[in-house]
Amino acid sequence: MSRANLPQSFDKIDEVRIDTDILIIGAGNAGCFAAIEAKRLNPHLKVTLMEKAHIDRSGCLAGGMDAINTYIKKDRTIEDFVRWSRSQAGGLIREDLTISMAEVLNKPIEEWEEWGMPIKYEEDGEEYKTRGKWDITISGSEMKVILAEKTRQTGCEIINRVVATNYLMEGNKVIGAIGFGVRDGKVYIIRAKATIIATGGAAGLYKPYQNDGNDSHHQLWYAPFNVGTGFAIGIRQGAEMTTFEMRWCATRTKDFNGPIDTISVGYKTPMINCKGEQILKTRYAHLGGDAAPRYIRANAPMDEWREGRGPCYVDTTHMTPDQIHDMKYDYLNERPSYVLFLASRAQDLSKEPIEIYGSDPYIVGGHTASGYWVDVKRATTLPGLYACGDVAGGTPNKFVGGCAAEGLLSARAAVDYVASVEQGIINEEQISQEKDRIFAPGFRHSVVGDGVKPREMEERLQRLMDEYAGGVHQFFRMNKEGLEYALRNLKILKDQVKYLIATDLHELMDAHEVIDRLDVAQVLVHHLMYREETRWAGWQTRADFPEKNDQKFDCFVNSRYNPETGDVEMFTRPYEQIISGDRLKA
Repeated sequence: MSRANLPQSFDKIDEVRIDTDILIIGAGNAGCFAAIEAKRLNPHLKVTLMEKAHIDRSGCLAGGMDAINTYIKKDRTIEDFVRWSRSQAGGLIREDLTISMAEVLNKPIEEWEEWGMPIKYEEDGEEYKTRGKWDITISGSEMKVILAEKTRQTGCEIINRVVATNYLMEGNKVIGAIGFGVRDGKVYIIRAKATIIATGGAAGLYKPYQNDGNDSHHQLWYAPFNVGTGFAIGIRQGAEMTTFEMRWCATRTKDFNGPIDTISVGYKTPMINCKGEQILKTRYAHLGGDAAPRYIRANAPMDEWREGRGPCYVDTTHMTPDQIHDMKYDYLNERPSYVLFLASRAQDLSKEPIEIYGSDPYIVGGHTASGYWVDVKRATTLPGLYACGDVAGGTPNKFVGGCAAEGLLSARAAVDYVASVEQGIINEEQISQEKDRIFAPGFRHSVVGDGVKPREMEERLQRLMDEYAGGVHQFFRMNKEGLEYALRNLKILKDQVKYLIATDLHELMDAHEVIDRLDVAQVLVHHLMYREETRWAGWQTRADFPEKNDQKFDCFVNSRYNPETGDVEMFTRPYEQIISGDRLKA
């Protein structure tokens, strides 16, 4: 379809003003479950979802999934789950948050099945079919469509194709959000008693190895339309953030960037190097071998490459024909294009293993602990604002089920909160300034006719982060001098935002996505600089501080952007152990 035109002048920008009880920004997995829960608790509340794409196929589940990675089965306990998650994260998680999430972890999964999502059962029909310790297998190609339909049935107001650009503020209190329609060019000013941010994590900060300079800019592991906007709009208002330095870098299929757990966990195929050596079993036996923490599994093939033993593979040559058939069927539920990829190469997996490589790094609180600092109700440090899913920090290994569970928790807190507050008072000066900021790239193009395209600035950002802040082309390694270089050049890029141009509404969205990525990247680099140790090799490898320093850094590294000074203030919060046991063992 043709792209929609930009407004020709400031006075031709149309406004849409909406008052609601609860505004949910992001209609992905966590956002939809938050909406359903809010309406279930109080059907009389007005609940509004603001979604950049379309609710039917938005967020990380847009293309479907073949497994739910966290489900507590009958023979396991919440304590078991906390111990496992803690060990996978190198012993550093918010145990209070993990416990509260685990208490409701199974509920959304079982509801999803009731609504129509197929879940496979063991042969005895008693329990869901397992894949590893905590995974269950599903046929989830349509899971997001099913969830979207259920959300509609609750009577929520759903506003598709609207890009959130900032929160509405009354002092330090969040009273809603503002954004623009990527199809109609209108400014949406949504005032809310409570706001839930559920926009997902940040992709596209780093150059992916598939990006050859001409094509494949967004062939990513993560949803490419999740660009960190949820983080950025909180950062700009001074929200406290945590653990950004715990990046998610994954082992993926080389040249496709598809998931590996489907193969290595689901079918127990070992990771091998070019010599045929089983990497985890031989070099990481002391850390659990094939059950080693996820950051070890991400870094292992890259270390093999760096030390001259690449390429690396998952060894599929011992799989039976039936297993290979079943594995391809699993991929049809999550990455159907991967089956086409294999077919295009005429690759016989019984004879030729699958090559693997590291992904570009992401900031995703559903996998690692990066995100907003929240309390057990998922309230952020900004009054009136709650966070769930990939934007909420402190609780790694949430994955699909945990993000949905956090949607429930944030909705329960928001419903309680709105019972005792009135609508805030909108500052019209803030609205006017934000409209100027939103449409500045479009007006520059129409008035000046020249400038920096969003794609050009994105390429510069991704190269900068890749080369100086521990990207995949540097084998995830970084040092103080490189990070300082990255910070200096991020400042230059942020100063050049005023030169961005946009020729239509879609490119205007691209412009704001790169602006948001710059804010997230700046905070990320501050986090990477502050943690002068290597706690999660691969996710966070400091070449100049290669060892762990428990005495100084067995804690959470947090940050707060100061809107008055423009500085990012760094500090720590203590770790609190609730569940007993060795923090590095499940």
